[in-house]
Amino acid sequence: MEDWLIFPHPAPEVRRHATEENATAVRNWLWAVAALVFLMVIVGGATRLTESGLSIVEWKPVTGVIPPLSQKEWLEAFEDYKQIPQYKELFPDMDLAGFKAIYAWEWAHRLLGRLIGVVFAVPLIWFWATKRLPDSAKPKLLGILALGALQGGVGWWMVSSGLAHRTEVAQDRLAIHLVIAGLIIASCLWVAGGLGPRRASSAHDRAGRLRGTALFLLLLVFLQLFMGGIVAGLRAGLVENTWPLIDGTFIPPADVLWPKDPWWINIFDTPVTAQFLHRMIAYAIFIVAALHLGDALMNAGGRARTGAVVVFVHVVAQIALGVATLLLVEPPFSGTPHILLALAHQAIGMAVLAVTTLQARRLMNDLDD
Repeated sequence: MEDWLIFPHPAPEVRRHATEENATAVRNWLWAVAALVFLMVIVGGATRLTESGLSIVEWKPVTGVIPPLSQKEWLEAFEDYKQIPQYKELFPDMDLAGFKAIYAWEWAHRLLGRLIGVVFAVPLIWFWATKRLPDSAKPKLLGILALGALQGGVGWWMVSSGLAHRTEVAQDRLAIHLVIAGLIIASCLWVAGGLGPRRASSAHDRAGRLRGTALFLLLLVFLQLFMGGIVAGLRAGLVENTWPLIDGTFIPPADVLWPKDPWWINIFDTPVTAQFLHRMIAYAIFIVAALHLGDALMNAGGRARTGAVVVFVHVVAQIALGVATLLLVEPPFSGTPHILLALAHQAIGMAVLAVTTLQARRLMNDLDD
């Protein structure tokens, strides 16, 4: 008699188990993080090229987000900068307006780093708490988080090298800082490349060879990224501004390349050696990218083939920009035009890293043997 008083029970909420195939939101978030790190690398390049990286002489991870707000605070910050060798030796005539300009670049660089930390950590907690993370992605994401924390410490380690006995940061620390940024970008793209619906590529023959050359190319790109940091730190791009020869020869004599003992110290301390190695690695990247392209055109289809074309085009563009940056150092290209050219060279260099990472990832993940 009382059946009519019984209300139907609501259907239980259907929850999808998080898998690599349905984690598209996580994939898109990682793409956004990689894009922000890419932007930070460019801002960092502008900070270096405008000699702004030593304008903030303290590391305040939390309170440093607020720049000087009053005239008194600006004068105090300027006085701190006046105590380091860079001001005394390079910019003794700088006024407060000039200091504010270089301070703005370094402050923006550090602020962007903090923003990236928030953009990574907060969604990570949310995705984890709401069970939207595939189990396979969790340790990888924690590794990326650790890389980000390490990068903050390495950034200050780099800056501190220029505050006491130098007028610029140490080139080896700059190179390590740049490589870690590249590792964060590549890691985000690698993990993102394994998420979402799989779109198969195909190989008619020698799929293992395609994978091998893609991974070898990625290794070469990281090696080139490190040498690019050494070249930037030594300002080695401002010496021997001819191409394809260096001082009239393709390979300089041994006493030019290896004047210091032990020999390996020249890689880090001799500008002409750093520039020469940077050139040689670029040629190696071009050859491997061309071989990979030819192999993909003959033996692969789908995204494997398209990716090889994209990688090769980026490599050629990067080499062209590198040669232009080397040659166009005199007026009318000196000053701001040359800074913009150097930034374009750095930007395309990071783009080469991105497309090479994605190509290697799709060949590892999507390629049908």
